[in-house]
Amino acid sequence: MDGTAKKYLADDSVLQWKWPNEPAKCRWAANSKEPSPHFHEQYPKKVPKILPNVLYAVGRTPLVRINRLGKEAGLKCELLVKCEYFNAGGSVKDRIALRMVENGERAGYLRPGMTLIEPTSGNTGIGLAMVAAVKGYRCIIVMPEKMSQEKVEVLKALGAEIVRTPNSASYDSPESHISVAKRLCDEIPDAIILDQYRNLGNSIAHYDQTAEEILDQCNGSIDMLVAGAGTGGSVTGIGRKIKERLPKAIVVGVDPMGSILAPDLPNDDVSFYEVEGIGYDFYPTVLDYKAVDRWVKTKDRESLLTALALIRKEGILCGLYHRAQRSDELEGTLTSGGSSGANMWAALQAAKDLKEGQKCVVLLPDSVRNYMTKFLSQKWMADRGWLSEQPTNGSPDGWQQKRVDTLSVDPPVFAPFNVTYSQLLQLTKKANNKPIFVLNEAGQRTVGCVLPEALISMAQPTKDNFSVEQIMQPHFEVVDEKCPIVQVHEMLKHEEFVAVGKGGVHAATTFVAPFFY
Repeated sequence: MDGTAKKYLADDSVLQWKWPNEPAKCRWAANSKEPSPHFHEQYPKKVPKILPNVLYAVGRTPLVRINRLGKEAGLKCELLVKCEYFNAGGSVKDRIALRMVENGERAGYLRPGMTLIEPTSGNTGIGLAMVAAVKGYRCIIVMPEKMSQEKVEVLKALGAEIVRTPNSASYDSPESHISVAKRLCDEIPDAIILDQYRNLGNSIAHYDQTAEEILDQCNGSIDMLVAGAGTGGSVTGIGRKIKERLPKAIVVGVDPMGSILAPDLPNDDVSFYEVEGIGYDFYPTVLDYKAVDRWVKTKDRESLLTALALIRKEGILCGLYHRAQRSDELEGTLTSGGSSGANMWAALQAAKDLKEGQKCVVLLPDSVRNYMTKFLSQKWMADRGWLSEQPTNGSPDGWQQKRVDTLSVDPPVFAPFNVTYSQLLQLTKKANNKPIFVLNEAGQRTVGCVLPEALISMAQPTKDNFSVEQIMQPHFEVVDEKCPIVQVHEMLKHEEFVAVGKGGVHAATTFVAPFFY
């Protein structure tokens, strides 16, 4: 192993599997008297006019001025967006996928014929699958069920094998995408998890290149950076480099309601959110809180509508990249994607303090390609009550104008998390063959439901091998009791049932009643 390889492996970051929330061991900083223990790429990279392969098209993404949204929000500063969807694979994660693989090859622990396994919300998987396709590695991606179908289809097209895991599984659960990836890595010969949550190539890729690009494009002058935090690699890497060069610059981290990454900020009892790619229910090793000056919490509706505004008013075909949940407290709310929108919404709030002549740069992680059937669909948005105009059919009896709380709904039937198979059968009779709602172990929150057909179709298990998680549906549509009936009518065209949450969908101890149209 040469000196470069030993240098990279100084922290032994990927050769020994560890949980993704292990505290970071690296204490190196640019002002340290000691040389960096990590391998660093020189900026700018030399790129030939004709690229040898598509991996040379990763990086050097454009910085674009926002002309309308900033003015409409009353901002005085110059608002700029770093369009990371111009990377070859369509997202900011292409940078770290390429860097992690090249670091492994350089250090000697990644060799031809090996299998790459990665737990991911989708974009890192696409980046790794693209790199694997070019370099000839087998690639297995383990991802939660809630990730968009578009991501799945792209992964399949790139030759990746996909394993899906329940959204309701907490990161340390045996069923989580992280635990399943580890199990596969143990079972498959010559397999490796490059581990974006702990791999220092994640943040260093942004430290070496993304940050340098932004500083170069801004002629060395930037007053605020706004970036989402998923693994924390981008906000850490870019933030550290910018603060080293410009100590007065402000780094803003963006975190969705329902995630715990933002310290000391309220979560409004939200445990599941639509936006994909940022936010988690643990603190990733890669995330360096010292690189972030302040945090902004975002909500799904504002994030998704801001992403649409970026498309409609600026012509920027950004996506929704964002993800997280406090999985063990899932209340059966919604499923899907929006961090470009989240980052922009956060910037419109945070940059109000900036003055004329100052610059705010916002990271846009991916494109609309991954979310064509989600926030780009007016029907999908309307079904969730996120569009101001709701469909009407002009019925003479005016039922479209009524609200759900004017109807009579059956009371819910709940089951404890440790319910037995025979108990579920009895509860199904009590519920008149309607869904049974499963509570968490503390009996305080709804974590899913069991449909009668799922119970009946299951061969009667023994007492020791049954768990309600085997047949539980972790997600179902929930509306507020003030929701218009016409909205529920539209939802029931493609949903088996809709649940009504009394007192607000996200209330901490809300009871959920099934509503059948």
